[in-house]
Amino acid sequence: MISNLKQFAEFIRSYATGGGILIVCVIVSLIIGNTGLHTSFNHTLDTPIGSYTSLTWINDGLMAIFFLLVGLEIKDEVLNGELSDKHSATLPVFAALGGMLVPAGIYAIINLHTATSSGWGIPMATDIAFVVAIISIIKKRVPQSLQIFIKALAIVDDLGAILVIAIFYSAGLHTIYLLLALAMFVLQMLFNRFNVRYLLAYLIPGVFMWYFIHHSGIHATVAGVLTAMAIPHNVKLNYSPLKKLIHLLENPVNFIIIPIFALANSNINIHESLAGGSIITPLSAGILFGLLLGKPIGITLFSWLAVKLKLSRLANGVKWAQVWGIGQLAGIGFTMSIFMALLSFADAGLQSQAKFTILVTSVLAAITGYVILLRIKKRI
Repeated sequence: MISNLKQFAEFIRSYATGGGILIVCVIVSLIIGNTGLHTSFNHTLDTPIGSYTSLTWINDGLMAIFFLLVGLEIKDEVLNGELSDKHSATLPVFAALGGMLVPAGIYAIINLHTATSSGWGIPMATDIAFVVAIISIIKKRVPQSLQIFIKALAIVDDLGAILVIAIFYSAGLHTIYLLLALAMFVLQMLFNRFNVRYLLAYLIPGVFMWYFIHHSGIHATVAGVLTAMAIPHNVKLNYSPLKKLIHLLENPVNFIIIPIFALANSNINIHESLAGGSIITPLSAGILFGLLLGKPIGITLFSWLAVKLKLSRLANGVKWAQVWGIGQLAGIGFTMSIFMALLSFADAGLQSQAKFTILVTSVLAAITGYVILLRIKKRI
């Protein structure tokens, strides 16, 4: 129990600091996007490095490392964390399910039979770095059980996003490359089966797997998750490759990779995004209502149903109004929602509209959730 609390504190500290850096990068990127630097910055992103552009390396390469860390954290939580105990795991699982299905449903209804109907995955996502950054500011006013709840919810949410990317955001599949990728994964699992604990034995095949998956039609970030599944973790051993890799990746991912992704993908030209009244399109409305209303409604409703059906139990000291506040904060989709938008649309104009709406909605969700949690605690 003590080790889990220590691990949770380290998680909060890492993501909170990373969230602060992320905010700075978003501001810098917005300044670039609305000044004379815009053209030269985009030219830099389009510059080829080897076979791919700089932007492709960021969105497909660096983000694969991000998803490797996410996969490792999910596996760690399932084996030895908040999701390892059935009773503790059920509520955030139901909450995350509601927080994905309701926003996606709202978006799908608003965008039914439109050219932007494929973007239903955009409002499903939650940006854990931003949420934890806000929670860290008011953590003395929020019960620790609620902080653990949002962490577990965000991890399940990430798992849902991974499944959505793998299943629904794949292009035409190429069998040969898929079989080669599968061979790399089988090799990793064999290493796991024979208790090979050298990280390079998993990471080197993981690099090849990334290349094969990148050419297979499935998004390359899935390679990071599959590699995470193969890396061994045995709490009885003094040395855990999984724990070591989490420790090695946390700082680079939170302080370098995610900020670089935000810097590269947040250079939104506000004038262009607002041109032609784009803020009131079905695309923008679906994202706005999906994140701002769908998230808190879905999380609160599914949590309430789970408790009423005696499938879960609300932690001591947590009020339903606080669950709504956490749901409101979960409407901060930012990094993951932008990533989904890039997968949903090839058109640069639609990407720009989506990114602008995600930015505005995430700010509104952050302010609303912050105020709700602050005011509720004062009344208790």
